[in-house]
Amino acid sequence: MSANESGREMPVSSGKEPTTMLPEPAADPQELERLQQALIDSEERAKGHWEQYLRAVAELDNVRKRAQRDIEAANRYGLEKFATELLPVKDSLELAVENAPSADARTVRQGLDATLQLLSRALERLGVKVIDPLGEPFDPARHEAMMAQDSATAEPNSVLKVIQPGYELNGRLLRPARVVVARAPG
Repeated sequence: MSANESGREMPVSSGKEPTTMLPEPAADPQELERLQQALIDSEERAKGHWEQYLRAVAELDNVRKRAQRDIEAANRYGLEKFATELLPVKDSLELAVENAPSADARTVRQGLDATLQLLSRALERLGVKVIDPLGEPFDPARHEAMMAQDSATAEPNSVLKVIQPGYELNGRLLRPARVVVARAPG
């Protein structure tokens, strides 16, 4: 400590004087109450948002689990509709085989025609479409050329004859149509 002119001792400054915080003037009680209420409201909103988040995460997990179960069921039972549609065809063929020894050729032929119609309707209900491109331009994406044949009547590069029809399922090629393609006589 050092003495000043009046003889009073004063603290010696070390270059770093401690900073003291003066108390802020007391806030308006109404303002303080408003701020406390705003804090309470904010905490309630935050708690509500957290609960919404937890519910959303749980719902997302449930949707994921449900989708996984649906995929497993589709893999396990995906052919059910297909099999159900083909069972009448199998029944018809079994009946034909059982009755073939005692049936005449005309009756067997009628049974075969009926069975073929059953099969065609079943495939149609399953979404299988026949590709029968007779007279259409040759399309290598849907047709398989078995041979080319000279033709004076058909357009060159068109389907002159269908050897075996093709099939598609929901726009996807199952089997190309096997065809004879017309070419200009030369």
